[in-house]
Amino acid sequence: MSKVSGFLRLFVCLVLLGVAMAVSSKFDQLFQSTWASDHLVHQGDFLKLKLDNHSGAAFGSKSKYMFGKVTIQLKLVEGDSAGTVTAFYMSSDGPTHNEFDFEFLGNTTGEPYSVQTNVYVNGVGNREQRLDLWFDPTRDFHSYSIFWNQRQVVFLIDETPIRVHTNMEHKGIPYPKDQPMGVYSSIWNADDWATQGGRVKTDWSHAPFFATYKSFEIKACECLVSVAAIENSKRCSSSVDRKYWWDEPTLSVLNLHQIHQLMWVRAKHMVYDYCSDTARFPVTPAECVHHHHQ
Repeated sequence: MSKVSGFLRLFVCLVLLGVAMAVSSKFDQLFQSTWASDHLVHQGDFLKLKLDNHSGAAFGSKSKYMFGKVTIQLKLVEGDSAGTVTAFYMSSDGPTHNEFDFEFLGNTTGEPYSVQTNVYVNGVGNREQRLDLWFDPTRDFHSYSIFWNQRQVVFLIDETPIRVHTNMEHKGIPYPKDQPMGVYSSIWNADDWATQGGRVKTDWSHAPFFATYKSFEIKACECLVSVAAIENSKRCSSSVDRKYWWDEPTLSVLNLHQIHQLMWVRAKHMVYDYCSDTARFPVTPAECVHHHHQ
């Protein structure tokens, strides 16, 4: 192969990857305000979402994605944040949507911050898990990530897996792999349920409340609006002509170190798991029967 033809092949490969990949750390390149733009505050390198007794705020990605990894660096509401919820999630559209949720539940001063995760598949959720964080998320920024491929969905905090949702279609269990998803974040008042089941209400004398963002990263397959979902699914999957990093065999399951991390999180910090809630689910949900770790 000549140097010229070799260069051309490399150039074509890079172009193909560039078309499919969205990689950036700048808010304005990736996102736009979707609710109460006057409550979205830029302060130098930081972005803040503000909640007061008039409104919360939200932003969403300009594009939708299928497979890859999305990460934000976030510092949560300081002090008495009872009643507030800050969310970071991915979601598709419509009544049969898929969704992956991080929901950070506010607390009274001095109590541990909780994070609730949920997974919706074809419009059906009710897969909540909740854990107390092992650090104070209001003192510094931490990274929160969602990794998604055709084999698993992994929720990570500072690269430590806290939850895995595995593809078990071979067991007849639906898996979210055919709908492009947007990336979103929001802050709102949820004092009817967020803190101690709604017993502790939002103290508006402490408002406004701020969730602060420092960095945004989307390393994922960007989907074309004009293309059908099934075609986007094919386009975002590895083939003979292209190899995507999220389809590497090593990313089809957790490695041994990650399994140990997840076991530690579940043993030391989990406070609620829908799989163990026999009052809500007298019949164990099918995916819980087969999952060794969720």
